[in-house]
Amino acid sequence: MPAPTIHPDPDCPESGLSEGGYVDTHCHLDHHWEATVGDQVERARAAGVHRLITIGTDLDSSRQAVEAASAHEIVWAAVGVHPNDADEATHDVMDAIEELAGHQRTVGVGETGMDRYRDATTPEQQEEAFRRHIEIARRANRTLVIHCRDAWDPCLAVLEDHGPPDRVVMHCFSGDEHVVRRCADAGWFMSFAGNVTFTNGEPLRSAAAAVPAELLLTETDSPFLTPHPHRGMPNEPQYVPFVLETLATVQDRSVDWMRSQVWDNAGRAFRFAEAGTR
Repeated sequence: MPAPTIHPDPDCPESGLSEGGYVDTHCHLDHHWEATVGDQVERARAAGVHRLITIGTDLDSSRQAVEAASAHEIVWAAVGVHPNDADEATHDVMDAIEELAGHQRTVGVGETGMDRYRDATTPEQQEEAFRRHIEIARRANRTLVIHCRDAWDPCLAVLEDHGPPDRVVMHCFSGDEHVVRRCADAGWFMSFAGNVTFTNGEPLRSAAAAVPAELLLTETDSPFLTPHPHRGMPNEPQYVPFVLETLATVQDRSVDWMRSQVWDNAGRAFRFAEAGTR
């Protein structure tokens, strides 16, 4: 796939917050093993990425996410404990996560959910932590950010049983077209990462083609899942345009149309404007 042509808005103010830029709804700025948070943010801004959300996977990284969001105006935070670390989701830790969820720069709770690919924690630990995240997202009126890997049936069962908050994002979507329909029927957003560009990613591209355009989101999950043609390098938010170009292709839309659609979707999914007035 050729590199996308990136056209930063010439009328964009210094802040980089003009309408219709690229959005990286899920990255881990603190996980990058070579670049500082500031360097990643500046490269993203230069690539036309006008909003990005850095995600906590435990208490320390959740605190760092809020710090990064407080220091950089195009950065927002989500806070939570990853399901593979669910054994760390003690009452004290989750109380601290709930406090961070109330911060004015926090727009999401998670990533949380279920993972049957790795067995670092038990299904019971994951479900207990997942349900606590759902409750926090509801009380704080924040978007629930879900990690689900090889666990769609139990993950969706918990959501349907517990009752989700108003806004749900399936991060790094990996389901098939049947899962797409279940999520779409519930009005949940589906976010695609760099693996949608991989040469072996045709099943994922087929799923992306089936997602209603108004529920599509883009992410990098950086520094992981670096999109083609930058495989082998650490991923960064600056590479989210490659994800969006792939989604535009499979949905038979122009890049400009898809960028505007995803910008609007992200605004509805995470309520950035509302968060900015808290």
